[in-house]
Amino acid sequence: MGESSPEMRHDGVVIRFGQLFTFPRSARVLLSASLALGSLAVAIPAAQAQQAKDLKPAVQDDIYLYRGMGSSYVCNARAAKIDFPQAVGIAAATYVQLLNGRHGGKVESVGNKKLTNEQLFAGAEFQIITGAMQFCPKEVPADVKAKIEAAIKKQSAKTGQ
Repeated sequence: MGESSPEMRHDGVVIRFGQLFTFPRSARVLLSASLALGSLAVAIPAAQAQQAKDLKPAVQDDIYLYRGMGSSYVCNARAAKIDFPQAVGIAAATYVQLLNGRHGGKVESVGNKKLTNEQLFAGAEFQIITGAMQFCPKEVPADVKAKIEAAIKKQSAKTGQ
Protein backbone atom coordinates (compact mmCIF):
# COMPACT_ATOMS: atom_id res chain seq x y z
CA MET A 1 0.00 0.00 0.00
CA GLY A 2 2.90 2.36 -0.72
CA GLU A 3 0.92 4.70 -2.99
CA SER A 4 -2.42 6.08 -1.82
CA SER A 5 -5.40 6.13 -4.14
CA PRO A 6 -7.41 9.28 -4.72
CA GLU A 7 -10.38 9.46 -2.41
CA MET A 8 -13.65 11.29 -1.98
CA ARG A 9 -15.45 11.89 1.30
CA HIS A 10 -19.18 12.21 1.60
CA ASP A 11 -21.14 12.21 4.88
CA GLY A 12 -18.34 10.50 6.71
CA VAL A 13 -17.96 7.78 4.07
CA VAL A 14 -14.58 7.53 2.37
CA ILE A 15 -14.58 6.29 -1.22
CA ARG A 16 -11.20 5.37 -2.65
CA PHE A 17 -10.59 5.25 -6.36
CA GLY A 18 -7.92 3.06 -7.84
CA GLN A 19 -6.39 3.98 -11.16
CA LEU A 20 -8.89 2.86 -13.76
CA PHE A 21 -6.36 2.34 -16.50
CA THR A 22 -2.69 1.65 -16.18
CA PHE A 23 -1.51 3.37 -19.37
CA PRO A 24 1.84 5.10 -19.32
CA ARG A 25 1.63 8.89 -18.97
CA SER A 26 2.51 9.47 -22.66
CA ALA A 27 -0.37 7.21 -23.77
CA ARG A 28 -2.80 9.02 -21.44
CA VAL A 29 -1.72 12.39 -22.86
CA LEU A 30 -2.16 11.12 -26.40
CA LEU A 31 -5.57 9.66 -25.58
CA SER A 32 -6.66 12.91 -23.90
CA ALA A 33 -5.54 14.95 -26.89
CA SER A 34 -7.35 12.61 -29.29
CA LEU A 35 -10.57 12.88 -27.31
CA ALA A 36 -10.30 16.66 -27.13
CA LEU A 37 -9.70 16.97 -30.87
CA GLY A 38 -12.51 14.53 -31.57
CA SER A 39 -14.97 16.65 -29.63
CA LEU A 40 -13.81 19.72 -31.57
CA ALA A 41 -14.40 17.88 -34.84
CA VAL A 42 -18.03 17.45 -33.82
CA ALA A 43 -18.54 20.94 -32.40
CA ILE A 44 -16.81 23.01 -35.10
CA PRO A 45 -19.07 22.12 -38.08
CA ALA A 46 -22.18 22.99 -36.05
CA ALA A 47 -20.67 26.30 -34.99
CA GLN A 48 -19.59 27.04 -38.56
CA ALA A 49 -23.09 26.31 -39.88
CA GLN A 50 -24.59 28.77 -37.39
CA GLN A 51 -21.88 31.30 -38.09
CA ALA A 52 -22.48 31.04 -41.87
CA LYS A 53 -26.11 32.05 -41.28
CA ASP A 54 -24.97 35.11 -39.33
CA LEU A 55 -22.43 36.34 -41.91
CA LYS A 56 -23.27 39.47 -43.87
CA PRO A 57 -22.54 39.81 -47.59
CA ALA A 58 -19.44 41.77 -48.55
CA VAL A 59 -20.28 45.43 -49.19
CA GLN A 60 -18.45 47.78 -51.55
CA ASP A 61 -15.98 48.86 -48.83
CA ASP A 62 -15.06 45.20 -48.20
CA ILE A 63 -14.52 44.57 -51.91
CA TYR A 64 -12.39 47.71 -52.19
CA LEU A 65 -10.24 46.60 -49.25
CA TYR A 66 -9.77 43.03 -50.55
CA ARG A 67 -9.01 44.40 -54.05
CA GLY A 68 -6.36 46.70 -52.61
CA MET A 69 -4.81 43.91 -50.55
CA GLY A 70 -4.71 41.54 -53.52
CA SER A 71 -3.36 44.16 -55.91
CA SER A 72 -0.70 45.19 -53.40
CA TYR A 73 0.35 41.57 -53.04
CA VAL A 74 0.65 41.18 -56.82
CA CYS A 75 2.71 44.38 -57.14
CA ASN A 76 5.05 43.31 -54.34
CA ALA A 77 5.33 39.76 -55.65
CA ARG A 78 6.14 40.97 -59.15
CA ALA A 79 8.80 43.31 -57.76
CA ALA A 80 10.28 40.22 -56.09
CA LYS A 81 10.35 38.48 -59.52
CA ILE A 82 7.46 36.07 -58.85
CA ASP A 83 5.63 35.00 -62.01
CA PHE A 84 2.45 36.95 -62.72
CA PRO A 85 0.07 33.93 -62.82
CA GLN A 86 1.43 32.62 -59.52
CA ALA A 87 1.15 36.03 -57.84
CA VAL A 88 -2.42 36.52 -59.05
CA GLY A 89 -3.35 32.96 -58.09
CA ILE A 90 -2.16 33.37 -54.51
CA ALA A 91 -3.78 36.80 -54.17
CA ALA A 92 -7.07 35.49 -55.62
CA ALA A 93 -7.07 32.47 -53.30
CA THR A 94 -6.63 34.80 -50.32
CA TYR A 95 -9.42 37.07 -51.59
CA VAL A 96 -11.77 34.08 -51.97
CA GLN A 97 -10.88 32.82 -48.48
CA LEU A 98 -11.80 36.24 -47.08
CA LEU A 99 -15.11 36.29 -48.94
CA ASN A 100 -15.95 32.76 -47.80
CA GLY A 101 -14.73 33.14 -44.21
CA ARG A 102 -16.01 36.63 -43.43
CA HIS A 103 -19.07 36.80 -45.68
CA GLY A 104 -20.15 33.21 -46.37
CA GLY A 105 -19.31 33.62 -50.07
CA LYS A 106 -21.90 36.38 -50.50
CA VAL A 107 -21.41 39.75 -52.19
CA GLU A 108 -24.09 42.40 -51.68
CA SER A 109 -23.93 43.74 -55.24
CA VAL A 110 -25.03 40.37 -56.68
CA GLY A 111 -27.75 39.58 -54.15
CA ASN A 112 -27.98 37.44 -51.07
CA LYS A 113 -26.95 34.12 -52.61
CA LYS A 114 -23.72 32.27 -51.97
CA LEU A 115 -21.46 32.40 -54.99
CA THR A 116 -19.53 29.35 -56.15
CA ASN A 117 -15.77 29.28 -55.70
CA GLU A 118 -15.41 29.52 -59.49
CA GLN A 119 -17.49 32.71 -59.51
CA LEU A 120 -15.55 34.10 -56.55
CA PHE A 121 -12.19 33.31 -58.18
CA ALA A 122 -13.22 34.92 -61.47
CA GLY A 123 -14.32 38.09 -59.69
CA ALA A 124 -11.25 38.10 -57.46
CA GLU A 125 -8.85 37.74 -60.38
CA PHE A 126 -10.58 40.53 -62.28
CA GLN A 127 -10.55 42.85 -59.26
CA ILE A 128 -6.92 42.10 -58.44
CA ILE A 129 -5.65 42.49 -62.01
CA THR A 130 -7.51 45.77 -62.57
CA GLY A 131 -6.04 47.01 -59.29
CA ALA A 132 -2.55 45.95 -60.34
CA MET A 133 -3.08 47.76 -63.66
CA GLN A 134 -3.85 50.88 -61.62
CA PHE A 135 -1.11 50.57 -58.96
CA CYS A 136 1.78 48.92 -60.83
CA PRO A 137 0.93 48.87 -64.55
CA LYS A 138 4.48 47.91 -65.59
CA GLU A 139 4.16 44.66 -63.66
CA VAL A 140 1.08 43.46 -65.61
CA PRO A 141 1.91 41.58 -68.83
CA ALA A 142 0.70 43.27 -72.03
CA ASP A 143 -1.46 40.32 -73.12
CA VAL A 144 -3.26 40.32 -69.76
CA LYS A 145 -3.85 44.09 -69.99
CA ALA A 146 -5.30 43.65 -73.46
CA LYS A 147 -7.71 40.91 -72.30
CA ILE A 148 -8.87 42.96 -69.30
CA GLU A 149 -9.34 46.12 -71.36
CA ALA A 150 -11.34 44.14 -73.96
CA ALA A 151 -13.53 42.67 -71.21
CA ILE A 152 -14.14 46.12 -69.72
CA LYS A 153 -14.98 47.55 -73.16
CA LYS A 154 -17.35 44.66 -73.89
CA GLN A 155 -19.10 45.09 -70.51
CA SER A 156 -19.38 48.85 -70.99
CA ALA A 157 -20.96 48.34 -74.45
CA LYS A 158 -23.37 45.80 -72.96
CA THR A 159 -24.53 48.14 -70.19
CA GLY A 160 -24.46 51.23 -72.38
CA GLN A 161 -21.88 53.12 -70.33
